[in-house]
Amino acid sequence: MDSALLLAFAVTLGAGLATGIGSTIAFFAKTTNKSFFALSMGFSAGVMIYLSFVEILPKSSSYIAEYLSEVEAAAVAALALVGGLVLMALIDALVPSGANPHENTEVELMGESQTPLPEVQVAKDRALLRMGLFVALAIAIHNFPEGLATFLLVLDDPQIGIALAIAVAMHNIPEGIAVSVPVYYATKSRLKAFRLSFLSGLAEPAGAVIGYLILAQFLNHFVLGFIFAMVAGVMVFLAIDTLLPTARNSARGHLTVYGVIAGMAVMAASLVLLRL
Repeated sequence: MDSALLLAFAVTLGAGLATGIGSTIAFFAKTTNKSFFALSMGFSAGVMIYLSFVEILPKSSSYIAEYLSEVEAAAVAALALVGGLVLMALIDALVPSGANPHENTEVELMGESQTPLPEVQVAKDRALLRMGLFVALAIAIHNFPEGLATFLLVLDDPQIGIALAIAVAMHNIPEGIAVSVPVYYATKSRLKAFRLSFLSGLAEPAGAVIGYLILAQFLNHFVLGFIFAMVAGVMVFLAIDTLLPTARNSARGHLTVYGVIAGMAVMAASLVLLRL
């Protein structure tokens, strides 16, 4: 297999399996470090927003401009960007709000609580397990287009693709917590909770492989340009709809803004240094 394809798949797999890191954190942390999550989610949002508008969208326009005029190419890229936003909005609309990680932006507190009556505990465990299963399914649905986006970007430009994969991995960590915590509390099994969290992350590389197999025969610069603009829309939606609300709900003050600024600054500096 081509080394570029192997690299793209490996990076996408790593980003998806970051849900397992979140699951592990959930097992060994008494409480969630909300300041850390606020900074890391803000950082990830800054990376995604910066890459989308400074790197991915211009690349999209330049690819499409090989087939159309610059004005037409910019219009098509803008349309595809909006298409990416609408795609993620539709996915959100189809996922029940109670299980949707984009709706539940509170970071789960992990601590001890009073022991309820046995019959109450059984009902609570069933509800927690059901919630964990729905959250895992919702995350898998959201991870599918993320996986294809990451894969194609790494394949086309490893520098930009890997940077985006790191940002995706960072936002997959709290998603792993969102899956594992209710399942663990319901079943008291770390293995079951980790396994479900792990499987939800596998949707990322699955999206990459299935999407690539379908699109491979159609890929040219025009198609890639259109897809990349949609990727930018997907990333902006994730940043605005998931990462920033999660960060704001996790800690008070300006930690979220500091994280966004740091993410943009680090991303800008690293891209400049890589081009020297």
